Amino acid sequence: MTLKAENLSKRYMRKTGQSNHFFAVQNVSIELRPGEVTVLMGRSGSGKTTLLHMLSGLLTPTEGKVLLDGQDVYALEDGALSRLRNQALGVVPQGRSAVDTLTVLENILLPGAMYGGAADAEAARQWLEALDIAPLADARPAELSGGELRRMAIARALTQNPGVILADEPTGDLDDENTARVLNVLLEAAKEQDKAVFIVSHDDAATRYADHLYRMDGGLCHELIISNVDTLKP
Repeated sequence: MTLKAENLSKRYMRKTGQSNHFFAVQNVSIELRPGEVTVLMGRSGSGKTTLLHMLSGLLTPTEGKVLLDGQDVYALEDGALSRLRNQALGVVPQGRSAVDTLTVLENILLPGAMYGGAADAEAARQWLEALDIAPLADARPAELSGGELRRMAIARALTQNPGVILADEPTGDLDDENTARVLNVLLEAAKEQDKAVFIVSHDDAATRYADHLYRMDGGLCHELIISNVDTLKP
């Protein structure tokens, strides 16, 4: 699947100040293609998460379009958009997203059980193993560290087998070893499973995995030139 933003903007109104509005994201065009890892860098408050939320169908843009294989995502009715998010887009949020009353494995399988689908327990266990949290399958979220919860969210997104993965700070709360593990798993999803992978990160390590590298500043997005991309891969 290809996910494309065309002239995407998000404007918010101010209650005070010289201007009555500001742009969190302004006139961004970006294309996420199968088999490629796209990394977006930038300071906190630069608009990175706002852009990711619009790309993932979670935040309606003020202007512009989000197209998934040519389909206008925000032209869909709410029910159809929710189904599309569930089945086609794998989102790894920055914040905590676990259901406390479920085990780790049950949390991972929950999205697959929606809309009458069949949860893929085998795939879930494979991703748990790849992310080195398989022994925690029967634990409750309250028993996990922040980094373990982050890896659980990544396993949940990948288990759904979506065409597009959108990961917001997927290496937050992780040490160097697990940062490399997570980034290699996301690289595998792109290169071996032909998924479009979008990583929003403060972590310079993520740039080594990028086919396309962008930087965001003040709501504006600029593509950076990567020289000798193949030599940058781990």
